[in-house]
Amino acid sequence: MDFYSQISKNNKKTYLLFLMFFILFGILAGALSLALSFYMTSGRGYFSLIFIGFFILFGTLMIIFSIISYFGSDKIVTAVSHAKLAPKEQFSKLHNIVEEMCIASGLPKPRIYVIQDTAINAFAAGRNPQHAIVCVTTGCLTRLTRDQLQGVIAHELSHIRNFDVRTMTIAAVLVGMAVLISDMLFRMFIYGSFRGGNSKNGGIEVAIAIGVAIVAVVLTPIIAKLITMSISRKREFVADASAIEMTRNPDGLASALEVIGKDTEPLEAANKATAHLYIANPLKGQKLIMKSMFSTHPPIGERIRAIRGR
Repeated sequence: MDFYSQISKNNKKTYLLFLMFFILFGILAGALSLALSFYMTSGRGYFSLIFIGFFILFGTLMIIFSIISYFGSDKIVTAVSHAKLAPKEQFSKLHNIVEEMCIASGLPKPRIYVIQDTAINAFAAGRNPQHAIVCVTTGCLTRLTRDQLQGVIAHELSHIRNFDVRTMTIAAVLVGMAVLISDMLFRMFIYGSFRGGNSKNGGIEVAIAIGVAIVAVVLTPIIAKLITMSISRKREFVADASAIEMTRNPDGLASALEVIGKDTEPLEAANKATAHLYIANPLKGQKLIMKSMFSTHPPIGERIRAIRGR
């Protein structure tokens, strides 16, 4: 697949991603509006009016947040990841490598961030090459050789050049939103005023409505995770190949992946919403069956074999 075909494919994938999340949030908003309306009216009186009001409110908030996520996704992700801007005078080697790879790729220089963590990992984010960032952990800077770090940076710049970052970053923000809302509302149902209900303001209709909403809340993070996984894991192979094209040094990236694969230290700043952004899965210690079912990355061994032509 050539460069322009990759960009076109990722643009279409971004629009599809937005559509899937709007459908998901619409279902969640409908279920919650139904539960709240039944709770307040017991299915009588102004039920329809209150339901429509809640649905419009939730829908409007989700649309606003989606727009914010598109234009401010890079800032949101760096804040969530506790990443800090890397001053050139302090991180001169990192800046030099990024500048070299930008010349090789024809990209504008992205903003460079660093996460203070000894785990070895990196990610890129942003909505386009003009509004992109590259972020590495201090573990990358201290535990990788220059050639290995160059391979990692080239991989992340490949995601920027192929417009992977827009799809991946928006997915991270929207998944985080879905998980946050689901967790907040689930806690409200379990510990808050929806915990019991009574015959006056509840009854069987209220119980059913709240049950539907709870099911929606429980399933939302799972569905959001599956949507994230639908962003093909092949993008990592494409970025690996593109990185080798930039560096002309397959062993640099391959050996970096070997070091990363042997690193058992989890990245504290990562979470399930942002895990797919990184060059390798930052969440360690998962059970193998769950790791294989819900991993957003292809196995590192497969990527190394592909790089080395095996």
